[in-house]
Amino acid sequence: MLNGRPGRALFVFALPMIIGNLFQQFYTMVDSIIVGKYVGENALAAVGASYALTTVFIMIAIGGGIGASVITSQYLGAGQYEKMKTSISTALLAFLAVSVILAVFGLVCNRWILTALKTPEDIFTDALLYLNIYFMGLPFLFMYNILSSMFNALGKSRIPLYLLIFSSMLNILLDFWFVLGLGMGVAGVAIATVIAQGLSAVISFLLLLQHLKTYTSEKNILFDIPLLGRMVKIAVPSIVQQSIVSVGMLFVQSVVNTFGSAVVAGYSAGMRVESLCIVPMIATGNAVSTFTAQNLGAGETERVRKGYRASYGIVIGFGILICLVLTLFHEPIISAFLDETTSSTAFATGKAYLQFIAFFFVFIGFKACTDGVLRGAGDMGVYLAANLANLFLRVTVANICAPIWGVQMVWYAVPMGWALNYVISFGWYLTGRWSKKKLI
Repeated sequence: MLNGRPGRALFVFALPMIIGNLFQQFYTMVDSIIVGKYVGENALAAVGASYALTTVFIMIAIGGGIGASVITSQYLGAGQYEKMKTSISTALLAFLAVSVILAVFGLVCNRWILTALKTPEDIFTDALLYLNIYFMGLPFLFMYNILSSMFNALGKSRIPLYLLIFSSMLNILLDFWFVLGLGMGVAGVAIATVIAQGLSAVISFLLLLQHLKTYTSEKNILFDIPLLGRMVKIAVPSIVQQSIVSVGMLFVQSVVNTFGSAVVAGYSAGMRVESLCIVPMIATGNAVSTFTAQNLGAGETERVRKGYRASYGIVIGFGILICLVLTLFHEPIISAFLDETTSSTAFATGKAYLQFIAFFFVFIGFKACTDGVLRGAGDMGVYLAANLANLFLRVTVANICAPIWGVQMVWYAVPMGWALNYVISFGWYLTGRWSKKKLI
C-alpha cells in the first residue's frame, strides 16, 4: 500500500476482499434460493424479513472492525508494532463484549422487533425461529467479521478471502444437508450459517495469533482504555456508515411488509441481488480507507490523493459491468429464487427492482471511495453527517411516497440517498482538511 502505482496497489488489495465478500453474499443468496425453491414463497419471505435485521448486526461488526483498523493501519505504516498489537487485542476484547450484549438484546427483543416491522402473520413464526438461532450464534459471526477487518488492516486481505471461500462452501453444503436432506426448513439455513462462520472465526483467530509473531516488539499491553477511546471515536461513525444501508433496509422493510408476503418475497430476492452488486463498491471503499490510513501514517498525503483518483476508474468499471449483467439477465436471476408456484406479484416486484437499480451502482461506488478517504484519515464529522443524510432521505421517501405511488418508490429512493451522501462527502474532501487530522 506504501509503494508502487496507487491504482494498482488499491486494486490488488481490494480484489481479494471483493472475491471474499462475493462468496459471503453468494452463500446468503444460496440460502434464499434453497428456501425459495424447496420450502416455498413464505419461507423466502421469512428469511428476507429477517435479513434486514441480521444485516444491521453484521454491519455493526464490519463497521466497528474497519473503524478500529484505521488506527491499526496507521501504527503499521509508522512502524510502531507494539502499539499496533495493542490496538488489535483491545479491539477484539471490546467487540467480543459488544457481541454478547447484542446477542442477549436480540434474543429478548426479536419478537417485538418483528412486530414493530409489521411482519406479515403468515411468515412471522418462521422469521422468529430464524432470528432465535441467528442471535445464539451472533458472537461467533461478530468476531469472524472483526478478525477479517484486522487482517485487512495489516494488508493481508488474502487470508480473509481464503476463510470466506471455506466458510461459504461449508455453508452451502450444510444448507443442502439440513434443508433438503433433513427437512429442517428455515431453521436449517440459520444453523448452517452459525456453524460455518463460527468455525471460520476460530481458525481466523489462530491464524492472527500466528501472524502477529512476525512483528518484533516489546511486550504489548493487552487492553488499553485510552486507545479504546480513540478507536471508539472512529468506530462509531464507521459503524453508522457501514450500517447505513442496513438500517435503511430495516426501516424500509416495515413499509414493504405492508404490501403482503408476495411483494416481500420479490423484494427479498431483489435485495439479495443488490447486496451482491454493492460488494465491489464497498470493498473498494474499504481498500481506500486502509490505503489512506497507512499512507497518512507514513506522511504520504499526495499518494492518498492519487489513490483516490484511481479508485474512480475501478468503481466505474464495476458499475458498467453490473449494469450490463442486470439489464440483460434480470429475469433469469429473479427466477432462480422462486419456483413455478410463486405468484406473479413476487416475480414482477423482483424484476422491477433490478431493472431500475442496475443503472445506479456507480453512485454507491463514488460514495464509498470518498467516505474511505475521510474514514482512513479519521475525519469523521462530515462523514457521519453525509451518511445520516443518506439514511434520512431514503427512509423519508419510502415512508411518504410508497403508500401513495406504490412499492417501487422504495427502490427509487436508494440512488437518491447514495447521490446525496456522495455530494456532501466530496465537497468536504475538496477542502483538504481531512489530511490535517492526527490520530497517532
